[in-house]
Amino acid sequence: MSVPPSERASAARGRRPARPSGDDRELAILATAEQLLTEKTLAAISVDDLARGAGISRPTFYFYFPSKDAVLLTLLDRVVSEADGALHQVYDTAAAGPREAWRRAITAYYETFRRHRALTLAWSEARSSNAEVRQLWARVFDGWVGECATAIDAERARGAAPDGLPARSLAVALNSMNERVLYATFSGDGPAVAENEVVDVLLGIWLNAIYGTATIPE
Repeated sequence: MSVPPSERASAARGRRPARPSGDDRELAILATAEQLLTEKTLAAISVDDLARGAGISRPTFYFYFPSKDAVLLTLLDRVVSEADGALHQVYDTAAAGPREAWRRAITAYYETFRRHRALTLAWSEARSSNAEVRQLWARVFDGWVGECATAIDAERARGAAPDGLPARSLAVALNSMNERVLYATFSGDGPAVAENEVVDVLLGIWLNAIYGTATIPE
């Protein structure tokens, strides 16, 4: 469920080309932004807030990023890469059965975005007004949908899952459900699934949608 790294890097528009990851000042700006987002909205955070938190001047901030939106894009880029790494680790580890494999994948996705809860909420809210965030997330989401659809087709081809709705359409619906359920759980926006139940609930729906039952081998 990932977009190749080369595409991901080119997708992170709106910021200067990445400098070496060891640049302490760039990392300090990113860490400051993530911390501030746990306390207030992106709209309430100023460039001066980011510069002050990183221990640099406002002009130095602009040496690294052209805007605070560019900081948000960079953070999205980094967390998506983290999610992809966790998912690929799942794929590279043999599972006892399809139930365990899907559980690992859903858990990896959930745990990554839970660790970055404030950023997850900020991106969701920024998509309505920020075209670059919207476009980047669309590319990321399309990659995850493609890999899920491939996995569903593979399960059907080996006779483990029945034919039904087009695999891609099913993958779009299931991934969209994950996104909305996690947003509600993390934000408390409307009815929400408790955090300690999220993975089990999502897994049950995925298994029923793909296999017609949630009682499949681990």
